[in-house]
Amino acid sequence: MHTPHVVVVMGVSGTGKTTIGPLLAARLGVPYAEGDDFHPQANIAKMSAGVPLEDADRWPWLDAIGAWARDREGLGGVVSCSALKRSYRDRLRDAAPGVVFVHLAGDRTLIEDRMSHRQGHFMPTTLLDSQFATLQPLGADEAGVTVSVTGSPEEITERASAALAGVEAPSR
Repeated sequence: MHTPHVVVVMGVSGTGKTTIGPLLAARLGVPYAEGDDFHPQANIAKMSAGVPLEDADRWPWLDAIGAWARDREGLGGVVSCSALKRSYRDRLRDAAPGVVFVHLAGDRTLIEDRMSHRQGHFMPTTLLDSQFATLQPLGADEAGVTVSVTGSPEEITERASAALAGVEAPSR
């Protein structure tokens, strides 16, 4: 399956964006970009210290992801990005109007359990509450789908791929 969509795999920390993103990109036959790689070092230092980012911290990060997505328009790609607030997704759409979102969603207990087992990630479980408090699910007018994170990575990827098949990218 190939798609010209640029897909943003979104959700709170621990939902599997970094696991599902590459699997979805491989399934769609497009490149993958890890959203965390777009963070300035100052953001990583803040999060590593357990300090939630403020909007002002996020704008350069979102702009960098938006630029990547804009460069991939018509070619396709998958990028991970929490994109928790509507205003963050609007900023991404301002840069790349054709972007489509896959919201990986799960309950707090499952996400916390997953986060407690991962190694080498800068985001501590102590920030999970702030992530859920910030999360604004996709609106009915936003191009995208919500996919449950229950099951194996392959099952989640299959659900995401199937759901995307019915999504039209917004016109530019």
